[in-house]
Amino acid sequence: MQHALNHLRRSDPVLGAIIERVGEFRMEYDEPSFDTLARAIIYQQLSGKAAATIARRVVEACGGKLEPERILALHPNKLRACGLSKQKLRYVRDLARHARNGELDLESLEKMEDAEVIAVLTRVKGIGVWTAQMFLMFALRRPNVLPTGDLGVQNAIRRAYRKRKVTPRHVERIARPWHPYCSVAAWYLWKSVDGAAQF
Repeated sequence: MQHALNHLRRSDPVLGAIIERVGEFRMEYDEPSFDTLARAIIYQQLSGKAAATIARRVVEACGGKLEPERILALHPNKLRACGLSKQKLRYVRDLARHARNGELDLESLEKMEDAEVIAVLTRVKGIGVWTAQMFLMFALRRPNVLPTGDLGVQNAIRRAYRKRKVTPRHVERIARPWHPYCSVAAWYLWKSVDGAAQF
């Protein structure tokens, strides 16, 4: 990790100043599991507290474990009663079907390149590029993921680099010197604004 921090400090003084201010790198990781992906879908576009409540109810309805077979065995109305929207219910059940049918083999993802992982995950309804990138960073622990469309990253860049507007293209351009440690850079940017991203 020290090598990554030294590289980022040397290659980008603005980011170097953020690293000094934020301090020690402490990314919290998740397991590369079905549970992690299901929770990622549940948490989309909700406050942390509301999402945590719904996730807890879904886990309880599943008998204490988020597993494909348990989700698919539940009547959709029971999942809706946990607080899932109709759309998220469809997404979670689609994820469960992909996992049960072997169309999504989570163990095989660890051997794939980042672009392949994104291609596989985004075949599941409700998993877009951002969610796939978060899975790469927080579950598969990939060091060089650059979430160009992430609003937290864009806001942090706007503040730190004094830009009026930041688009994914701006993020790509500013991030060129960060490779191969873009995940570390993104974490520091999130922390510089208002805490690390929640996945």
